[in-house]
Amino acid sequence: MIRTALLSVSDKSGIVPFAKSLHDCGVKLISTGGTAKLLAENGLPVVEVSEITGFPEMLDGRVKTLHPMVHGGLLARRDYPEHMAAIKEHGIGAIDMLVINLYPFQKTVAQEECSFEDAIENIDIGGPAMLRAAAKNHKDVTVLISPTDYDAVLAEMRANKNEVSFATNFKLAKKVYAHTAQYDGAIANYLSSLGDNLEHTTRSEYPQTLHLAFDKVQEMRYGENPHQSAAFYKDTQLVPGALANYRQLQGKELSYNNIADADAAWECVKSFGNTVTSGQPACVIIKHANPCGVAVANSALEAYQKAFKTDSTSAFGGIIAFNRPCDGATAEAVSKQFVEVLIAPAFSPEALAIFASKQNVRLLEIELAETINPQDIKRVGGGLLVQSPDAKNVLPSELRVVTKRQPTPKEMEDLMFAWRVAKYVKSNAIVFCGDGMTLGVGAGQMSRIDSARIASIKAQNAGLTLQNSAVASDAFFPFRDGLDVVVDAGATCVIQPGGSMRDDEVVAAADERGVAMVYTGTRHFRH
Repeated sequence: MIRTALLSVSDKSGIVPFAKSLHDCGVKLISTGGTAKLLAENGLPVVEVSEITGFPEMLDGRVKTLHPMVHGGLLARRDYPEHMAAIKEHGIGAIDMLVINLYPFQKTVAQEECSFEDAIENIDIGGPAMLRAAAKNHKDVTVLISPTDYDAVLAEMRANKNEVSFATNFKLAKKVYAHTAQYDGAIANYLSSLGDNLEHTTRSEYPQTLHLAFDKVQEMRYGENPHQSAAFYKDTQLVPGALANYRQLQGKELSYNNIADADAAWECVKSFGNTVTSGQPACVIIKHANPCGVAVANSALEAYQKAFKTDSTSAFGGIIAFNRPCDGATAEAVSKQFVEVLIAPAFSPEALAIFASKQNVRLLEIELAETINPQDIKRVGGGLLVQSPDAKNVLPSELRVVTKRQPTPKEMEDLMFAWRVAKYVKSNAIVFCGDGMTLGVGAGQMSRIDSARIASIKAQNAGLTLQNSAVASDAFFPFRDGLDVVVDAGATCVIQPGGSMRDDEVVAAADERGVAMVYTGTRHFRH
């Protein structure tokens, strides 16, 4: 039964009404510092921890709850007579509820103006100690770290005469240990990123020790293949605009491959602009992690129709993403093909009504945002590869024309579109484009010339002409043969990073064939 609660929070949202409700339930309130002052200002009878311990807060608040009068009250097992006799002997009162959230260490060190001294002073000591003690004794103590849990615990108390079930206490205890582990991990990451230099602003992007924290979203029926198990976890720190923030409106449970392909589709479509005034409506169709159709147009419907033309065969059972809301006309067109997942920032009532009859189609609504994941992480045998994300979008001002012939304005527009798509195609990547749509995509080949041939064949199979098309290559052409293949297919301009030992040979070949070639100076390998 909850008779006494200790409250000490840095995030004070909701704490006053919660404390009032506890008081109404007859619970004695103990508190510290700013929390105690806030509760008293709101007319609540509150006992300062210093009155309980017999010691004032000291060392600029570093010591206030580190005392047997607090920890004895949290750790005493109510079903052990010897424990209860011990705290009675020493005048220690049992504490049945602990409400704590910690100093905002991560928020503090994320600020550019944060100094090393600021960071150190925001390492909470007493808070984690109390949390771990209360969570260890969860059979008898209810411990809360988040305002989101206040209402549910209050409802249970009111329904059960101040009792909170073991199941609820155990659930809350697990949450505590995950939270304190994440908190300590963040501190270790920060300190080991400093090396021997204690200047906050010169932190290494890659700390000496790397502690990661993710929350499980769901377990899956299986992984990449039926004999593999799998689960999906999301970052504990919200990444605005990321796939993990999806809201599923209908459809079957997402599979491992669905999520992987949906992420590829969403990241690609976001790169074409995310507001009515930024970029054009775009559609991306993904199959097996590669774009099989990408287009921009004046509307989501037109973008879809153009993207679908690139490779209607591969689009069967694909993942489709839009950077604009899906309206009724677009939904009507998409509903005519087999689609696994459809992603958009919003769905109109008409679109939802159309898909209501196709309940297996997974509709994901995700708010668009410019932000990206802070790191790319890949598991390898016995370790991790960690890198910064490939967030580079080459600007027209960064391009360098290396051939005698300059690209026309239309060619330059097609080249920029092709380059943006190539960034999301598995290497080696060759992408033919024209008039704001992909015409042929060659992906994932060991030889760049094979990717060029496959892209050409794909376009032929779709009945699309490559005459006067633009071509993007995610990395340099090592020989002129790859260039000859795309020019023979009909390309009149090429965009590539440059950087080959045979750049001069390739540029000379472009001049010989009368095509324009542009260097980006940036490579986009995608493995």
